[in-house]
Amino acid sequence: MPSRSRQHRRTLPGSVTGRSPRTVRPAAAYRQRGATGLSAEAFSAPETWHEPEPHRQTRYITHAPGIGYVHPVTADEVRDRLAALPPAFARAVDVVQFSSMTRKRRLFPCYGMQWGSNIYLYPIEASLRERYLRPPRPEQLIEAKMFGGVWSQEGPEWRLTWTPEAIRDFYLNNVLIHEIGHILDHRNTNPHAREQFAIWFATEYGYRASRGRR
Repeated sequence: MPSRSRQHRRTLPGSVTGRSPRTVRPAAAYRQRGATGLSAEAFSAPETWHEPEPHRQTRYITHAPGIGYVHPVTADEVRDRLAALPPAFARAVDVVQFSSMTRKRRLFPCYGMQWGSNIYLYPIEASLRERYLRPPRPEQLIEAKMFGGVWSQEGPEWRLTWTPEAIRDFYLNNVLIHEIGHILDHRNTNPHAREQFAIWFATEYGYRASRGRR
């Protein structure tokens, strides 16, 4: 079953292209990161399924991000980050796909998703500014601060602002590693336990390792 991460973002109107996604989502779109569980959505294919190919190196598939969006990292940057992991961890990843932003995904966008041995990384607003209908939870404030994201309030809404360096760090050392943690977790079946393991894994092998703290 696919595991979704960080499904709590709200699309920001406006882009560097002059054309803008105009989705306005209700508060229900602000969901806990890594929300999992059986639902009608889980039984439909959320992405293109890539069959594992034994003895083949990780494949990288890149789709255009979509108007008003960018991919925060490149295939080469992800390849280098995987190479820095223990080989057994990197070998577990068959495909890394950089997916497009679609109309449906704008309703409940996420940063990344794991499905089998595949990892799907999603684009972010080209402005690098995300707007939310609710204030961030304490863990979201901490996570953003760890990677250089800055929360601020604008009237009834909240903004999460990134720099190119910060969002690259966040994707390479949190989102990507979090999804690898899901791939490697063959023990936990409870959604909450799986998410807790992925958070721990991303902290140990993403955040701390990238800063020389392990």
